[in-house]
Amino acid sequence: MRDSTQILVIGGGPAGSTAAGLLAKEGFDVTLLERDKFPRYHIGESILPSCRPILEYLGVWDKVNRHGFQPKGGAYFFWGPEEWEVNFSGLGADGTNAWQVVRSEFDEILLRHAAELGMTVVEESTVKEVHFENGRPVAASWVDSKDPGRSGRIGFDYVIDCSGRAGLIAARQQKSRKYHEVFQNVAAWTYWKGVKRLDRGPDGAITVASAPDGWFWVIPLHDGTTSVGLVTGRDIFNEKKRAMGGIQQVYDQVLTECPRVAGLVEGAEQVAGMKVEQDYSYTAESFCGPGYLLSGDAACFLDPLLSTGVHLATYSGMLSAAALSSVLRGDVAEDEAWEFYQTVYRHAYERLLVLVSVFYESYRGKEHHFYNAQRLTQGQRESLDLQEAFNRIVTGIADMDDAQDVYASVHAHLNGAESGDPNPLANLNKVHEQKQAPMNPDNAVGGLYLSFGPSLGLRRAEGGTA
Repeated sequence: MRDSTQILVIGGGPAGSTAAGLLAKEGFDVTLLERDKFPRYHIGESILPSCRPILEYLGVWDKVNRHGFQPKGGAYFFWGPEEWEVNFSGLGADGTNAWQVVRSEFDEILLRHAAELGMTVVEESTVKEVHFENGRPVAASWVDSKDPGRSGRIGFDYVIDCSGRAGLIAARQQKSRKYHEVFQNVAAWTYWKGVKRLDRGPDGAITVASAPDGWFWVIPLHDGTTSVGLVTGRDIFNEKKRAMGGIQQVYDQVLTECPRVAGLVEGAEQVAGMKVEQDYSYTAESFCGPGYLLSGDAACFLDPLLSTGVHLATYSGMLSAAALSSVLRGDVAEDEAWEFYQTVYRHAYERLLVLVSVFYESYRGKEHHFYNAQRLTQGQRESLDLQEAFNRIVTGIADMDDAQDVYASVHAHLNGAESGDPNPLANLNKVHEQKQAPMNPDNAVGGLYLSFGPSLGLRRAEGGTA
């Protein structure tokens, strides 16, 4: 363990590995402290195509491609009485651009690759506290995860908190995490062998199937197992668990209410115990402060319905590396770079928050408490600045005619009207890239935009001001 480093990254998940790897690639001195010894288990196996350009820039895409993960051709939805597919085949001309991954293996590939780029990784080191002086973090206390008698302190100039849902700075130290009223759900999942493949939809797709009190995911993995998870309301889950006697009993009972998934697992063998997480959605009051940035789940968390977790993690990791690189090179003042990071990352999160809420609202079954509980309240809609969120949804779509259709559908659903299209994602399969992101002068935020060459960082638009 070193005594000091230029940049400390806390956490070795996709956000931490992306941020640390890109900063090391830019030539900075980076140390990453990870609580566990990789490989370690983690939920969140379904990866979106939006991760690909980030992983390519990091230089790790080919390693992921060669590993043998299950190619993900898209998603197939059984949503109330309707069903439809989202196909990723049009998003790239060279084959696979998304995967169903075993996260222990995927995350280790990213972490080891980041180390190859020059960052120092120390595993089995738990950061217990970040120490502030005059409002700015200057050091962190750590303890050996296996030997509590071994501990120390590491100084730094900047820190990026990628500590996940534990949220070291925002949740534990500053108590600044705010939970949304929507998506106060529980996920209960396990793994099966011998699950039937869906007889329709894209090859390797994630299957999402609604039930009266929630929904199931079915994710085929390359190791021969299938992840099958239930998402239901916290209160519904707790009530059923008390009445039925346990998590397995709740899972089994809801499975009988979802014939599509029950048919897939018929004759299959459950090969693992039940795992549970509470999928509360939240954001930190601020994603940054003097000398620090929050990335990935340490900053915000979203319901797993659209498999956005790894996307938000890698996206925020890339943004944090770009913002900090520019500050360290003296190209941009810290307050300007931090404002850019806060604005862009929060917009990305809120855009998806709106889309997930719209998706739940599209369920044709207004009598079901679970789906009504997922609706954004009027106050939440006003605080999220939905017009801006709508704009960022539609500007991510290549075909502007389709964009208008999606806008109309989203707007109709959020105002309580029926759009006539049961699929709020009907035209989103034509998204080619994150065009809503400020990656050119025309989309500058505060006079700044993201640039990948000749080095990763923030550039000023001509005549732009912060």
